[in-house]
Amino acid sequence: MQTKYIFVTGGVCSSLGKGLTSAAIGLLLEKKGLKIAMLKFDPYLNVDPGTMSPFQHGEVYVTDDGAETDLDLGHYYRYTDSYLSRASNATSGQIYNTVIKRERHGDYLGKTVQVIPHITDEIKKRIFDCANQEDGINVVLVEVGGTVGDIESLPFLEAIRQFSYEYRQDCLNIHLTYVPYLRAAGEVKTKPSQHSAQLLREIGIFPDIIVCRCENSLSEEVKDKISLFCNIKRNAVIEEVDVKHTIYEVPIHLHQQGIDGLICELLQLPNPQINLSDWEKIVETVCNPKGTITVGIVGKYVQHQDAYKSVFESLIHGAIAAGYKLNIKRFEADKLPTDAKELANAIHGCDGYLVPGGFGERGWEGKIQAARHCRESKIPYFGICLGMQVMAVEFARNAVGLKDANSTEFDTDTKHPVISLLSEQRGVKDLGGTMRLGAYLCDLKEGSLAHKAYKKNQISERHRHRYELNNTYKEKMEAKGFQITGILKGENLCEISEIENHPWMVGVQFHPEFKSKPTDPHPLFRDFVQAMIDYHQKTHASKT
Repeated sequence: MQTKYIFVTGGVCSSLGKGLTSAAIGLLLEKKGLKIAMLKFDPYLNVDPGTMSPFQHGEVYVTDDGAETDLDLGHYYRYTDSYLSRASNATSGQIYNTVIKRERHGDYLGKTVQVIPHITDEIKKRIFDCANQEDGINVVLVEVGGTVGDIESLPFLEAIRQFSYEYRQDCLNIHLTYVPYLRAAGEVKTKPSQHSAQLLREIGIFPDIIVCRCENSLSEEVKDKISLFCNIKRNAVIEEVDVKHTIYEVPIHLHQQGIDGLICELLQLPNPQINLSDWEKIVETVCNPKGTITVGIVGKYVQHQDAYKSVFESLIHGAIAAGYKLNIKRFEADKLPTDAKELANAIHGCDGYLVPGGFGERGWEGKIQAARHCRESKIPYFGICLGMQVMAVEFARNAVGLKDANSTEFDTDTKHPVISLLSEQRGVKDLGGTMRLGAYLCDLKEGSLAHKAYKKNQISERHRHRYELNNTYKEKMEAKGFQITGILKGENLCEISEIENHPWMVGVQFHPEFKSKPTDPHPLFRDFVQAMIDYHQKTHASKT
């Protein structure tokens, strides 16, 4: 079968959900028995998002091969079985960097290096690289970040125009646009969508399908108008209404409107009936939970919707598996009191607490106090990356008695560097792409909470960190009940830690949130949620 290509662009404004829509379409095509690959183009000049603030960009999603990528790859992973790698994300920074290096090397034989054809040729090469990263890929979905009309996106759109012209029978263009409802006028307005489609046509790209983001369902009259003025068939106007309960409704709604069948028809792909009962069951669980539990997230970027996107979704996956609804309370670590009693009052009312990864000193002491509260009060605690380091320093200070214990990330002269720089990080000057990144093997200790969760002796998880638990303090901490239950394979480095005589207090140096799906929740998140349910039932029973 000839490989087919679907290009997804966005218009009117950003944050419409191109990544989620692309992932949902990928899921529907997989349900039809097709093997897909997914590629995200990001127009910014950063080489990758690794050095960008979460306030600017949201979370950084890491692949097995160590690529720091856009958070939309998290959507791709949660919805599809597409293989994700360095070939799944490309930025303007990477594209221009590659071309400039070739020019410096003399690869262009004295030619003038220009956006067309050199930059656009490199963009097209990235599309082929994604299509060829595995054998047997039937469909490649290519999402272009940004909004049509942005100057940064123009080289990508021109490359797509060329690609679609060269492989006309094998390409499909989907344009995601916004159809606003103006409350003052009491009307739905199609003009922004019309202008957006017109901009795309001026570039030379003619949308085959328009997906309309909207607050409420669109009338037939509105859909007819969009069809007429955007020059597409009426059945190719697909509405994407704001979901009521969960983002996992999106593929169901798109399928109900026949977008997957239409794509298969236009690209001449096999079009069997599909079964979405597993996703319908997820939505049913979300709509009719057995009960409700509350988790507290103690972090630096809790007010940013996407900074901990994979963490939030992984917690929801664990709750879905248990049949529960999950409430998330967000606590800004730098605003928490450092007094133990005041902190307990400030974060009161949760069935468990999670401290996610992060960089920088802000909120460090607040996180340590939160970990102490969980340890001393026997409340479930989950520490991820920095959250594990928080757990270790807190234990060293308050259980072992090393009052000055700290991380050298925040105090280079600390008397007790319980957390210190990885040996391979010493002497590293550049920040971008220089951490321990990607998948590493970890050996588990039998009988531990981690071993019970994974039900295996060895696991593979993804990393993104520079600092580690200092083995100099290992013996002292273990003597007081700090258990090291996961060891980096081939190295004597702590990957997982647990606290003795505590119902569920686990810290991991890796990022398990990158490998959780609604249909297959990550074992640690599943067991953390169950520990919160147990805690909730126990405390509720004691009150009654």
